[in-house]
Amino acid sequence: MKRIHIHVGVADIQSSIPFYEKMFGCVPSVVKSDYAKWQLEDPKVNFAISARGASVGINHLGIQVESDVELKEMKARLDVIDGAVIEETGTSCCYANSDKYWVNDPAGIPWETFHTLNTIPVFNNAPSEDEACCVPTPLATVAVSSIAKKSCC
Repeated sequence: MKRIHIHVGVADIQSSIPFYEKMFGCVPSVVKSDYAKWQLEDPKVNFAISARGASVGINHLGIQVESDVELKEMKARLDVIDGAVIEETGTSCCYANSDKYWVNDPAGIPWETFHTLNTIPVFNNAPSEDEACCVPTPLATVAVSSIAKKSCC
């Protein structure tokens, strides 16, 4: 089974959590000083926010899978898309260790497909505590938050 993943950069975690708690009708499943995650069943979505120095707005979108087999199926789908696919195995990000594949969509929005292997006690293994999540540098070419500022629909 697959789950849509949405990761939004926010200016302030503590003031953002109550909004999303009300929006989703539940508390986050993970809360850290700079990160919160809701693993929702209705709607079925992995929704995360972080305050890590990235632009405020959509950080990236993704599809979370439950097995290595599903991740390989997703990789096969990405391989037929025009554009670079970046592979990350055993990467540490968002308090988890995961295998991932990244690609930008035609609008430049980074998409990750990932299989979480386990949780870890730190946001990532970056040298700076303020390092933003998680999009590989070659894919982080579009200011995604600016897309949301354009006219509706």
